[in-house]
Amino acid sequence: MTPELRASLIAGLKDGSIVPYLGPGVLADVKNAATGAPIPADSNSLIYAMNDGKPMAPKLMYEFPRAAMNVELKRGRSAVTKFLNRTYGETVWTRGAVHEWIKDLAPHYVIDINRDTQLQDSYAGVPHNLIVGIARLGGTDFRYKLYFWDGAAYQKSSELKADAPILFKPMGTPKPEANYIASDADYVDYITELMGGFSIPPLVKELRKDKQYLLLGLRLNRDTERMVMADIIFSAAQPAGWVLIKEPTDKERRFCKKLGLQLVEADVFDLLEIAVAA
Repeated sequence: MTPELRASLIAGLKDGSIVPYLGPGVLADVKNAATGAPIPADSNSLIYAMNDGKPMAPKLMYEFPRAAMNVELKRGRSAVTKFLNRTYGETVWTRGAVHEWIKDLAPHYVIDINRDTQLQDSYAGVPHNLIVGIARLGGTDFRYKLYFWDGAAYQKSSELKADAPILFKPMGTPKPEANYIASDADYVDYITELMGGFSIPPLVKELRKDKQYLLLGLRLNRDTERMVMADIIFSAAQPAGWVLIKEPTDKERRFCKKLGLQLVEADVFDLLEIAVAA
């Protein structure tokens, strides 16, 4: 990554012309505060954590939603929710460098497909909107819930406040209410409504027009994450933005070219200009 590109990306994040899109890799330096174990964030680590540290059948190891679907079918949807609550709502984690960096930059609009609360903690000092993805819930045509943080607590909201930062957590979070997109059935419902326009609030549909995106910590070798991302960044400018992948596969290269994403062979910690211990 050249110094010129780094400066340009940071300037765009600050002025709002570039939207950060955070994937599991931004949590690479986050550890359990008590044990030092890394936070389970990517597909494999989540599967191992959900299965008491043991691998599941090879066909289930392909992707976390598939493994979560298996657990849901055997033990109920609540078993997956309880696991995610324990992991992200009840365990104390160290702060990640990326989220401290985001806190300092304070972008107006951030998309975070992780299910932890570090992004929300980064904005705890300022009033902000929170969009949380939901699936398979009755009583609504939409696949999101809206909240507003007033500086002390989250309140349910009927619409977004345009002048306040917007945090979009499409895959869920444990707070203020535990809602997650996790199993295959969740993703089928959510992506179907995302394609139909029912998973994104109207204000965000307007806000996202002609934006560029910076994908951080996200590999593009799984169809589920690719479909979610492609629909969320719909109406992007051309080129649509940049994706940081240190060692991209041919599949990732082809997908980036198709979507108009410029591939930068580096990772998010190169952008921050810090090294992360293995």
